[in-house]
Amino acid sequence: MTSATDRAHDCPGAPAQGAPGWYEAADEPELVEHGTVTGLAVTGQGEPGGAVYYESVGALYAVMEALGAPMVPLEGRWWVEDDRSPFEVPREEWRWHLFLRLPDGTATIDAARAQVCSGLPAAARVQHVSYTDGRCVQVLHRGPYSDEPASLARMESLMEAEGLVPNGLHHEVYLSDVREEDPAKMRTILRQPVR
Repeated sequence: MTSATDRAHDCPGAPAQGAPGWYEAADEPELVEHGTVTGLAVTGQGEPGGAVYYESVGALYAVMEALGAPMVPLEGRWWVEDDRSPFEVPREEWRWHLFLRLPDGTATIDAARAQVCSGLPAAARVQHVSYTDGRCVQVLHRGPYSDEPASLARMESLMEAEGLVPNGLHHEVYLSDVREEDPAKMRTILRQPVR
């Protein structure tokens, strides 16, 4: 029997209904505008790929499956509560909002969340949220997460050239399975809201 997390990765990169451009980015940093989106979210702290992280991912996808919604790529909005660069902060101190975009018009998740809570207590933390990235600098990062600093530096160069500053949390959209280990197959949209 497969878990909700395993089933979620059967169709990475599948577009959500009503999401034109949401799962697309160029190989070079670009300025884009994204409106308000609604979906499932769970907030936590800990190392990406750690036990709490994967428990939270499983809870998100279990509620998504109970809703009968199409499976979509996992997203994460990341931050640290520290003055240092995130890359200097121990990964177990990283904080995140994990997110799955829902089709437009999804009214409530209460029944679906209740349906899976007894077998997956972490589902009680899943929330129905809306947020807006607005104006962003984004790029398609190809390769391992450890190589992201080079892509982030290219994004920062565009921000400097355009006179822009960060205006929200660092946002990642995982077009490939987050457990993928082959760098040639790894694709992540890096997105930074700006003003």
